[in-house]
Amino acid sequence: MPRTELTVDTPDGTCRATLHTPEGDGPWPGVLHYPDAGGVRETIAAMADAVAGSGFAVLLPDIYYRTPYAPFDTATLFGDPEEFARLGELVAGLTPDRVVTDARAYVEALSARPEVADSGMGAVGYCFGGSMAFRAGATVPQTVAAVASVHGGGLAAPDEPTSPHLLVGDLRAAVYVAAATDDAAFDDAAHARLREAFDAAGVTATIETYPAAHGFAVPDNPTHDDAADRRHRATLAAFLTEHLAR
Repeated sequence: MPRTELTVDTPDGTCRATLHTPEGDGPWPGVLHYPDAGGVRETIAAMADAVAGSGFAVLLPDIYYRTPYAPFDTATLFGDPEEFARLGELVAGLTPDRVVTDARAYVEALSARPEVADSGMGAVGYCFGGSMAFRAGATVPQTVAAVASVHGGGLAAPDEPTSPHLLVGDLRAAVYVAAATDDAAFDDAAHARLREAFDAAGVTATIETYPAAHGFAVPDNPTHDDAADRRHRATLAAFLTEHLAR
């Protein structure tokens, strides 16, 4: 898939990004693609390529653009205390307010691209990026028509005033959540809280639980599950097509 290097101006600086598009002539519906906590790397770029191949123009931003950082090796990241601490600092720096500010800038930049159709946009996120996709949908509800979270963490945290499940009333988007059976970041109680929030807000939402571990959809993750990954890719493409490709 063609990739175009670009930058996005935000109130806090300049964010490097890539635009992934199908072969041929557009425009195509836009999709904002949030990486997992490990940040942008070739594995994530290839995942954005796959979404583009289904007929979308996909923006992949460097979510940690505020802080220069060396790429992570996800094969060893979670067993290396120093690297895990370094990741934690980056994650902590992306406060909900900053995620909201960035979402507005990303959506505006994607909407302005000639490759992008003047229609509803999608927001997709993995792991830590799942909550970011929710916030993007709640921040720009007039534009974001589809939100997808894949093994997203912290989606329905108890006693957390900024938890994404408290924002679902601001969504106008359809929502797809791909959970995992083995995921401490989204346990049965969180599942129930999120489902209750969707139902109370009247949001069209599907929560599916995959027989896999957290991280199943990211190929360089030690917990990657090929069957679950293939299932999620097909389901995600169908979901985005249903709600964006008018």
